[in-house]
Amino acid sequence: MASNDWFDKDFYAVLGVAKDVSAADLKKQYRKLARQYHPDSNPGDAAAEAKFKEISEAHAVLADPKQRQEYDAVRAMAGGRPRFAPGGSGGFEDVFGGFGGGPRVQYSQGDFDDLLGGMFGGGGFGARRPARGRDITARAALGFTSAVQGDTLKLTVGGKTMTVKIPAGVHDGQKIKLAGRGDPSTTGGEPGDLILTVQVRSHPVFTMDGLNLRVDVPVTFAEATLGATIEVPTLGGNPVRLKVAPGTPSGRVLRVKGRGVAGKKGTGDLLATIQVAVPGHLTKEQVAHLEAFVEAGPNESPRDELLTKAKAS
Repeated sequence: MASNDWFDKDFYAVLGVAKDVSAADLKKQYRKLARQYHPDSNPGDAAAEAKFKEISEAHAVLADPKQRQEYDAVRAMAGGRPRFAPGGSGGFEDVFGGFGGGPRVQYSQGDFDDLLGGMFGGGGFGARRPARGRDITARAALGFTSAVQGDTLKLTVGGKTMTVKIPAGVHDGQKIKLAGRGDPSTTGGEPGDLILTVQVRSHPVFTMDGLNLRVDVPVTFAEATLGATIEVPTLGGNPVRLKVAPGTPSGRVLRVKGRGVAGKKGTGDLLATIQVAVPGHLTKEQVAHLEAFVEAGPNESPRDELLTKAKAS
């Protein structure tokens, strides 16, 4: 919107606020009116739609400190709707033609530059670059499976319902920018963006690590010692069978290729971390067998190497 259009528009009156309104109170009043006149709240009401556009335009100017300062200067200069006489240099009468009805005010060229300096992009009259629409921030909660596999959501932001495609592999707290989904420009510029923060619900079994999925898999002492073939769960599919080699310790990671996140940058793996489960309750007979095993076993401590390294450091 060209600044000379501001002569005829009282944005403070449009929003119903005083000229010294604070930024916080201005925003509060705008939100109140926007909810009242938003087209989604008044379907088919052309008057409400026109009012919504009017208050949006007023807020876009007054919420921007620089534009508000320029607007106030223009409105102050337009008090009583004067016409400008050129003071002998010509040109201003033509530019402000049609603003008659009040006293003629004459300025010298120097006074005119002081009043309007910088207001029109370096002192001359010209079209202002259309302001971009405001960005909107929102949050969306996703189930773990939806975050891994991607999903399409319906969101209502600022009274406007939209369909949003969530890519596969989004993480908790990740921000997604949806270009052009923010507030429209009131001056013919590009719309703002929607900045969506994703909240991913935790899963009782799986966690995401980049494109990989992780899962802790318990095995018995005997399985870890003697080796075994075990079943490992997958997300949304049938379990897979993995071989546990004899002597496998806790913490060893077994990899299942291609069973992680299928994203744009590739497909991850399923990483199964072995956890040796220690029995909590043993019968007297089992205790006796275990003691016999210890007695018959190798006379060595798994902490010998740890103690040696600690002394050497």
